[in-house]
Amino acid sequence: MLVSVVIPLYNEEENVEPLHERLKEVLDAAEFEYEIVYVDDGSTDGTLPLLETVQRSDRKVIVISLRRNFGQTAAFAAGFDFARGDIIVTMDGDLQNDPMDIPRVIKMMDSFDLVSGWRKKRKDPFFRRRLPSMIANFIISKVTGVNLHDYGCSLKAYKRDVIKNIRLYGEMHRFIPAVASWYGVRVGEIETTHHPRLRGKSKYGLSRTIKVVLDLITVKFLQSFSTKPIQFFGPMGLISGLLGFLILLYLSIEKLAYGANIGGRPMLLLGALLVIVGVQMIGMGLISEILVRVYHESQRKPIYVVKRIVGTEK
Repeated sequence: MLVSVVIPLYNEEENVEPLHERLKEVLDAAEFEYEIVYVDDGSTDGTLPLLETVQRSDRKVIVISLRRNFGQTAAFAAGFDFARGDIIVTMDGDLQNDPMDIPRVIKMMDSFDLVSGWRKKRKDPFFRRRLPSMIANFIISKVTGVNLHDYGCSLKAYKRDVIKNIRLYGEMHRFIPAVASWYGVRVGEIETTHHPRLRGKSKYGLSRTIKVVLDLITVKFLQSFSTKPIQFFGPMGLISGLLGFLILLYLSIEKLAYGANIGGRPMLLLGALLVIVGVQMIGMGLISEILVRVYHESQRKPIYVVKRIVGTEK
């Protein structure tokens, strides 16, 4: 069994060498073959030269350098595309995830297709990081139906056939368990060790919250209606159109039977508006059906551009 460890890094020059030393110490003692795929996400410091130095001294290392900072999701996607392992493990490059947890996560893969880490004793500020994360995890679990304590934990393990069939966009790497559930995969969770950041600067902030919320809406739509958008837009269009029709019917009866003046009544405008909105929603559903078919039949567009690969050819 070959295990690929995929780690994206962005301006983590202070963590490169201690990270690799710790990883090598743990993985060399493990009972499986491994490769380490480092993805430099357009770093502007000395991260890439350090990674290239590491690769020259360790042939089990692959370094992927992206042309610019595409974001963590794209960096993970690049690592997944070039990983050759039967099991693919992901983790952050800041040493807050503990490499010692990797063998424990791998062991759980006998029973699951995807295992997600849970930073139960998280070493981050409560109000700025942990509280928003707790709220987000609760909402994501309820909306997607996949109950996990810690969607944001990067320490996860995937079977190759699971992760190779998932396309990532936006900030959707954290939603992989929810997206993968559509394929009927078995999702497990394990408590992992979490360390405070000792070197470098965190790249996470409250600004990501809005992106996460928007991507959550996308994930829910993809989960439920990605192949049948008319079933999402259609009921809303029918309800709106029916309400508008009933309002206009009522006003027409008043006009024809009782001679009431309906020309300036707000209900007339409301009824007409609801009918128009209903027609538009149904039309949007039909257009979405066409787009879905075009999407599934067309070639996939990559979300990253690789500058060069060090350590392998593909």
